[in-house]
Amino acid sequence: MRSERGLLRWMRPGAARRAAGADAAARAREDLLLAAAAAGLPLAPAAHPDGYGCSCERIGCPTPARHPISQAWRTQAGTDSGRVLHWLRADPEANFITATGRVHDVLDVPAGAGRPALERLNAAGVEVGPVALVEPDERMLFFTATRGTPEDEEEWWPCELDCHPETMVEHPGLRWHCRGSYVLVPPARLPGPIGAGSTAPAVTWLRGPEHPLPDPLSLLGALTDACATHAEQHLDDHPAGAWPAR
Repeated sequence: MRSERGLLRWMRPGAARRAAGADAAARAREDLLLAAAAAGLPLAPAAHPDGYGCSCERIGCPTPARHPISQAWRTQAGTDSGRVLHWLRADPEANFITATGRVHDVLDVPAGAGRPALERLNAAGVEVGPVALVEPDERMLFFTATRGTPEDEEEWWPCELDCHPETMVEHPGLRWHCRGSYVLVPPARLPGPIGAGSTAPAVTWLRGPEHPLPDPLSLLGALTDACATHAEQHLDDHPAGAWPAR
């Protein structure tokens, strides 16, 4: 049986380069996911693109490649590197979600609001944690420390911005993912066409998980202000409705 290096020498040069590139990409993806787990983000495997659809068996999946594989994702999600590697080896194409409301929350905003807010926060010297970009949705995910899970449930304070997977479309502006919710963790692939000069649909890091998680309230003011400005611009562009249908 040929070694991997010997096999690459035996293959045609073009095929060998592609195989080596695929191996390097797989290792880089593995490293990013392990770094996310090492940073304390609880991970669980998710569906992945299958052509223009979803790898799950659900006909007409409403959230293709954006949902956990198992309904037990809340108990599955964890930071053990061995389990993450096991899931990767079992399904190398799988995306991963991270469960919010344990270690971290996520403030999820339109990218048109997130970019100026990030500039404003950086200019003010505010510590910003990990930030991810979701394309082609044009959303930005700001990872923060969680509000906590108090032992006394009566002390839990609700927020009108709370977002869960089943209520995503109800929050076109700022979404606050806390307990019971999740987001895709980079690197993740999404279904969709790749046109000439366009970016492949994906979730990628703008600021990696090595950055400490900030208090969400330190970012909230800048994000809500930017979302309000973004919404006003949308109203100017679409006077018939506040938010165009996706």
